[in-house]
Amino acid sequence: MVQNKWNDQDAKQFEGLGELVYRSNLIGSDRSVCNWGGGNTSMKTTVEDFRGRPVEVMYVKGSGSDLATMGAHNFTGLRMEDIRPLMERESMTDEDMVAYLSQCMIDSSHPRASIETLLHAFLPFKHVDHTHPDSIISLCCADNGQEIAKEIFGERFVWVPYIRPGFTLSKMIAEAVASNPKAELVLMEKHGLVVWGDTAKESYDRTIAVISEAEAYINEKQADKKTFGGEKVSTLAKEERDKLITKVMPAIRGAVSGVKKMILSFVDTDDVLEFVNSEQAQQLSQVGAACPDHLVHTKRTPLYIAFDPSAENADDLLQKIESGIRDFEKEYKAYFKRHASEDDVMFEPVPRVVLIPGVGMVTTGKDKKAADISAALYHRAIAVMKGATALGDFVSLSEAESFAVEYWPLELYKLSLAPPEARFSRSVVLVTGGAGGIGSATLRIFLEGGAHAVVTDINIEGAEKVAQELNDKYGAGRAIAVKMDVTSESGIAEAFETAVRQYGGVDHIVNNAGLATSSPFDETTLKEWQLNMDVLGTGYFLVAREAFRLMKQQGIGGSMVFVGSKNSVYAGKNAAAYSAVKAMEMHLARCIAAEGGSYGIRVNGVLPDAVLQGSAIWGSKWREERAAAYNISPDELEEHYRKRTTLGVNIYPNDIAESIAFFASDAAAKTTGCMVTVDGGVPAAFTR
Repeated sequence: MVQNKWNDQDAKQFEGLGELVYRSNLIGSDRSVCNWGGGNTSMKTTVEDFRGRPVEVMYVKGSGSDLATMGAHNFTGLRMEDIRPLMERESMTDEDMVAYLSQCMIDSSHPRASIETLLHAFLPFKHVDHTHPDSIISLCCADNGQEIAKEIFGERFVWVPYIRPGFTLSKMIAEAVASNPKAELVLMEKHGLVVWGDTAKESYDRTIAVISEAEAYINEKQADKKTFGGEKVSTLAKEERDKLITKVMPAIRGAVSGVKKMILSFVDTDDVLEFVNSEQAQQLSQVGAACPDHLVHTKRTPLYIAFDPSAENADDLLQKIESGIRDFEKEYKAYFKRHASEDDVMFEPVPRVVLIPGVGMVTTGKDKKAADISAALYHRAIAVMKGATALGDFVSLSEAESFAVEYWPLELYKLSLAPPEARFSRSVVLVTGGAGGIGSATLRIFLEGGAHAVVTDINIEGAEKVAQELNDKYGAGRAIAVKMDVTSESGIAEAFETAVRQYGGVDHIVNNAGLATSSPFDETTLKEWQLNMDVLGTGYFLVAREAFRLMKQQGIGGSMVFVGSKNSVYAGKNAAAYSAVKAMEMHLARCIAAEGGSYGIRVNGVLPDAVLQGSAIWGSKWREERAAAYNISPDELEEHYRKRTTLGVNIYPNDIAESIAFFASDAAAKTTGCMVTVDGGVPAAFTR
């Protein structure tokens, strides 16, 4: 049940626009009240213009913002004396409306006004709220919704048949409210709720009260019915679900990434499982979107996989997923062709939502945030279908109406507000030794370029610190930390499985985990030799092999970068074990490159030297050992390394990271089996 979250003490801290922000954030904080990015709020007030004259202004949510998180800067102020004359017009195109409203703004730096600005402006109330509550949309998406509304609200409501938001709908609502003096709310068919009040609190309280009335009625009706017709398929145990979804998500990711790569999310919450396992799931899921606001993020319908885990196995599911995505693509292209104008540009013809009985829901998007938004909105769709089927039959927009919203220029404008995609957008990178200097510098460059990251390290505290730093700077969910010992075959497999469940797959790996030892050859113990071989040889092999298998399954190529050493090509003094294994690393990389080419998998190496800054290796006994090898003190080592380079420079983690990023990027799309030294120019290590 929705809760009234208004707090008089908190509200007292705000006045004017601040109170509107407070109210809006309260509304958006409950997604059963308002969808992510959807709904809008407004307030009419008087302000002084630049000449000190009193002007009646309406502040309304700006386009592209979210009620839960928006601040004062996300609202647009418009002069009411300029807007009111529009009520006298008979019609107005979307383009004319947008152009006109831009002239009504009190500040050109404000965001573009909401699509539904006139809905607020034409209602003669100081405070207006438009939301998409689950219970109200359940009512508005039931075939008998208008009749049910009479039972719940009597004469207190106005019912408006579905029409796409804009001038006509706004005028229709205003006229209907004016003709019903008892009206306290507007129910928008297949869309949502509008309420109002003389104060911010009155408007908010009415929103919650109206929703609560509808909820109580629906809950009473649901008590007598089997939800979604009852269970058809039993849920697999959690361990089995995880195992199955880990196997199929890379195949889903590969299948939906034919035009542009996608990031995936997986959800197996109780509400999702109740729906996908039900008798009616297949039929209900294909009726259409539960709300116009969902369409851009979920498409008109999801892909439903008719899978029975009690009778079918993972291979059966894989086959059904691949054929299902092919069929979805074919059908989506036909849908686009039926309704598109010559100016429309088709979105990726792949599902945003994939429903798998017994397992859960997979969602897709250009990044983790987009995939999670699709999931969040489909949670709302499930709640709406649950309520609507308790009342009658679930109905949705027609195919033509759906297309008109999905490809509506005013809706697409919101998408244009997102930052442009960067060189690593839509990709996932896994870095070993991610807590160290080179590893963390590499991760920062990848995330600056739009990537998602799996930060692996045996030092989990360090990995978590780096992941938190990345999420704080680039957005929640962009990075995860995973403890991984590169000498553990099972641990590596588990780390990749975690990456798959989090993002759907991996596009780039950076084999960077390291250590170093130094001793004269005749004093090199078998234990020292084996340690270098285990971490730098076998470890790099195991990580690369797991990545190779995953990249083959995805079928969309990939890149690997091995962080070698100057010693990969130069016989370092008193470092036989380290140098020999570093040389082996580079030849292993070349071997993988030779096999990976036919799968679009590129493998290259970066050979640094003397990267002392931020390095756990150089903070260990290795510094003293290398200094002793050159008969100098440890404090002199950095200057010693600088002087021996032909360029007379020191090498820093970011220098290595830049070369790693180059090899992983499209700039090196036709380069594989290559290695580059980043050592300031050590003649003895010139490749030849």
